[in-house]
Amino acid sequence: MSKKLFALLLACVMIFGLAACSAPAPETYTVGICQQLEHPALDQATQGFIDTLTAELGEDAVSIDLQNAQNDPATCATIANSFVSNGVDLIMANATTALQSAAAATDEIPILGTSITEYGVALELSDFDGVVGGNISGTSDLAPLAEQAAMVKEWFPDAVNVGLLYCSAEPNSQYQVDVVKAELEKLGYTCTLYAFADSNDLSAVCTTAAEASDVLYVPTDNTVASNTGIVDNICRPLKKPVIAGEEGIASGCGVAALSISYYELGCATGEMAAKILKGEADISTMPIQYAPATKKYNPTICEDLGLTVPDGYEAIEAE
Repeated sequence: MSKKLFALLLACVMIFGLAACSAPAPETYTVGICQQLEHPALDQATQGFIDTLTAELGEDAVSIDLQNAQNDPATCATIANSFVSNGVDLIMANATTALQSAAAATDEIPILGTSITEYGVALELSDFDGVVGGNISGTSDLAPLAEQAAMVKEWFPDAVNVGLLYCSAEPNSQYQVDVVKAELEKLGYTCTLYAFADSNDLSAVCTTAAEASDVLYVPTDNTVASNTGIVDNICRPLKKPVIAGEEGIASGCGVAALSISYYELGCATGEMAAKILKGEADISTMPIQYAPATKKYNPTICEDLGLTVPDGYEAIEAE
């Protein structure tokens, strides 16, 4: 081999070697997840988010910091502020208090909510039109409220008094019962709101509601979701049926619900996150996404109360 050819080959090797050394490393992202409390529906949404995001970006490209606030607003705020201090690339806020805390912590880091019933109410937006704007978007677990009211008529056309049981500390619960109450009154029912402040007075308020009502309605309410045993132990012995805002509550204390898949809701949120992190979407223009709803019933409670299930309902599978 001539000296010139050898020198040329050596130069090529050095050039390729330098190129390899200077090649940028694959981009990695840190995502902080603040989940408001442990509950099957919220757990499913978180899992759907993680599964989809890692599938879209690759497991090695995503570092997940998952923290649970145990339904404590102060802990939600601490978690959100820690995400901001650590400079995460995106925050996923699972449930209303988590979203509110994240929104208070930063107006720069992208925030995606999930399991949020109504963003306008949660964020106190007077002109909410389906797009939050700024650094916030996400998915909603709101099943059509007029259809939920229609379910009461479908199951209990001869009932007179409907009690609406909800936690007054949850603004989205207040929003739901206000809308459903108006819809039920259009259908001819006499409606009474029964608000409890927290889990400590749920039993007393639920007892009052059950004794005074023919049927109860419970919205998508995180406090009830964590305490369905209390509601069931009061309502079932009194033969008072409960129509619920979501499947998790219905599986614990209700006869039926207009249900969504929280796992699929989380998956949709994960898809949104992947687009934002890859620079394929602008969060400020992303509309809130909603999940399709399915009519579900609780076979055990329906049998105990001697209820005939209307056509078009799917059984809630026992876990």
